[in-house]
Order: sequence, then C-alpha cells, then structure tokens
Amino acid sequence: MIQSKVRQTMENCGMSIGHLSRVTGLSTHTIMRSRGEAISRCTLTTLKSMARALGCQAKDLFEEEHGKG
Repeated sequence: MIQSKVRQTMENCGMSIGHLSRVTGLSTHTIMRSRGEAISRCTLTTLKSMARALGCQAKDLFEEEHGKG
C-alpha cells in the first residue's frame, strides 16, 4: 500500500492547497487527491511537479507500507 506524505510535506513548507495549485498549475482536486490514498493514481509528472514546488524529490511525497508476512 502507498502512503501519501504530501500533506506533511506541505505543512512543513507552510504551503496551502491553493498556493500549491497556483505554483504547479495543477487543480486543487488533484492536489487534494494526492494527499490521501488516491496518491497511487497520480502520475509521476504530477508528483514531480509538486515535489519541485515543495523543494523535495517525488519519492519524498510517498512511502510504501510493507505488509507482514
């Protein structure tokens, strides 16, 4: 399962959904989706755009949770 770290990264940068939308050109809907479980449906281009605006790498915006077993 993919866990989004977009919300935390935005908070750490002090960036709102609206501001990130303006900076990246992405819709607020796309950014809101990326902050939850729907991040797994985001394209790499979308993640790279957000990461650039947030001063990090795309891989910093999510983590993979490994199941037990």
